Amino acid sequence: MVNDFSLFTSPGMERTPNGDPHAAVACVHDGPPIFYSPCNTRDGRGTWVITRAQDQRRLLQDTETFSSHRSLFASALGENWPLIPLELDPPAHGVFRSLLNPLLSPKRVTELEPAIRNRAIAVISKTSASSTSCDVMKDFAFPFAVSIFLRLLGISDERLDTFVDWGKHLLHGDGIKRTAAARTILAFIDELAALRRNEPADDFMTFVVQANVDGRALRDEEIRGMGVLLFVAGLDTVATAIGFDLAYLARNPKEQELLRSEPDRIVPAAEELLRAYSTVQMIRVATKDVNFEGAPIRKGDYVSCATMIANRDPAEFKCPNTIDLAREDNRHTAFAYGPHRCLGSHLARREIVIGLEEWLSRIPDFRIKEGTAPITFGGHVFGMENLILDWS
Repeated sequence: MVNDFSLFTSPGMERTPNGDPHAAVACVHDGPPIFYSPCNTRDGRGTWVITRAQDQRRLLQDTETFSSHRSLFASALGENWPLIPLELDPPAHGVFRSLLNPLLSPKRVTELEPAIRNRAIAVISKTSASSTSCDVMKDFAFPFAVSIFLRLLGISDERLDTFVDWGKHLLHGDGIKRTAAARTILAFIDELAALRRNEPADDFMTFVVQANVDGRALRDEEIRGMGVLLFVAGLDTVATAIGFDLAYLARNPKEQELLRSEPDRIVPAAEELLRAYSTVQMIRVATKDVNFEGAPIRKGDYVSCATMIANRDPAEFKCPNTIDLAREDNRHTAFAYGPHRCLGSHLARREIVIGLEEWLSRIPDFRIKEGTAPITFGGHVFGMENLILDWS
């Protein structure tokens, strides 16, 4: 029941030119539905690993037995407070989820769509006007995706590169860089909250500092928990998804041309790419001793529900390692499952679709530039360090 597989150190998880960490994780499906990995977190802790999509869904629904609170951000500071609403369990989770839902609802995302599209067009036009090649991660994916979240928070994108560096150090750096980045981000969020108390604006942070729950104003710690979560969530995941998507299309010119000539196919294609290139490992903490599929999970044990494993489950998806851009009944869990399903999923989906639409309509046949190799890596959040595309 012990397997040395690790999302951080197994083959394919280290930084690798032309790597494919998603294909590398598929090896776990040859084994049992659950096993113990002695080292499967950034700080070297062990986790139980759930390999079947069906079991991950069952576990993520059971919030009484498996808590979402593990101070993912605060632990880097030696503190213990939750990212909100991600690390709150029901019933408190529902209170804050209801508060924030309108800010990221489908209706709100539809209202934001013109601004998102204009931003995509501006970034792509600037890139294509200056060259016939670029590093997609640096020149398009991050500037586009991060600026949308900064806009929500009420922050200009003048310091975008600085914010992206903070996010990289927090999510992918060593212990020293992670702690330093956490302190910097926290100080920034506290400063922004203080500013919005004195100078209200039409943005997320103003909403939070003026909000009430259960008839009271939010506490400073709660404001921190919400501000930090939105800031961190917007720094990495959508940009990374766009990078993996464009790398796939660069290697598959026929599918690239199909989506360019029939853009209505982009929405289902984006769902398949979200399935195939899911990026986040979710971890729950057992609240009591429990037997799960024969595994003796003890109170306090970590349990890993990695989306990149569930979404390559052959029991759930036919030919899971084949990317079928017209796949039907695509019940992937790229945005998690259950009460904690990603609050920003509607916005993330639209950003990815709009990004692909505008890229394909403005950039001619593109390929990975000869002599270059995208560097990929595993971890809590899978990533892509660079992607040099050429359309000369």
